[in-house]
Amino acid sequence: MLNILADIVGMAGTSLVVGAFFLLQLNKLSPKGLIYNLMNLSGALFLLFSLCINFNLASFVIEIFWIAASLIGLYGYRKQQRKQQTAT
Repeated sequence: MLNILADIVGMAGTSLVVGAFFLLQLNKLSPKGLIYNLMNLSGALFLLFSLCINFNLASFVIEIFWIAASLIGLYGYRKQQRKQQTAT
């Protein structure tokens, strides 16, 4: 039962990461935008959960980097928002 849950969560994570990439390619999202980075972060966290049940070292490592990249993107987004708020 836990394996099935891990697969479902992992597939949801894959959908979020791939969906964010497709929306980026279709110019529907900005790579520095909130939604893009949140989709990537959520997807990577879901995949990381799945990998804790069905472990694969290479995939685990790439998800750690994906999470770090998403957090950097969110930090940049927040920094830009603060800059815009102080400019007005």
